[in-house]
Amino acid sequence: MSVEVTNESPWGIEPKVFSDLGTWVLSQMRVSTDCDVAVLFCEPAAIADLHERWMDLKGPTDVMSFPMDELRPGDGKAAADGILGDIVICPDVASKQASAAGHSTMQEMMLLAIHGMLHLLGYDHIGHEQEHEMFGLQRQLLLTFLAQRQGAEPPAVAPSHYEISESEHRTALSNHKDDSSSNDSGSVKR
Repeated sequence: MSVEVTNESPWGIEPKVFSDLGTWVLSQMRVSTDCDVAVLFCEPAAIADLHERWMDLKGPTDVMSFPMDELRPGDGKAAADGILGDIVICPDVASKQASAAGHSTMQEMMLLAIHGMLHLLGYDHIGHEQEHEMFGLQRQLLLTFLAQRQGAEPPAVAPSHYEISESEHRTALSNHKDDSSSNDSGSVKR
């Protein structure tokens, strides 16, 4: 299994954490070890461009998923293999959401990575029932992963110029609510 992690943001992010997380989540979801996924961390302008191009929504968002081979979780007998797809995460938006949620930016980015992987595997949160299932599963996966690592997580190091203004915080939360309440799945097919 290949989980390629690329950081094009000014944030200090330990790629191995996300590679380990991706490998572990995909194994829990019974996806083949021959599967590939890419995780990209980018700046707000880059994800805002993707957000407008693929979802027709303005402004940066927290995470976007781009599925490739329509893989689904395995049935316990045979694991699905192929190219799962790409996940794009914006640390700036994640930091603002983490602040509002009362946990670390690293935990928020890990949650977003899991969220993106679940979208790649066909999970969605359009309806209340789907949202309950997907959000419950992503929380369970994150908490189990952190417990197995005994809470050892390196921090995400913000760039020295980074500062959250109250208006930016409200905008990020508003954009996230807009994404969650739209009829879009949060993932984009290529």
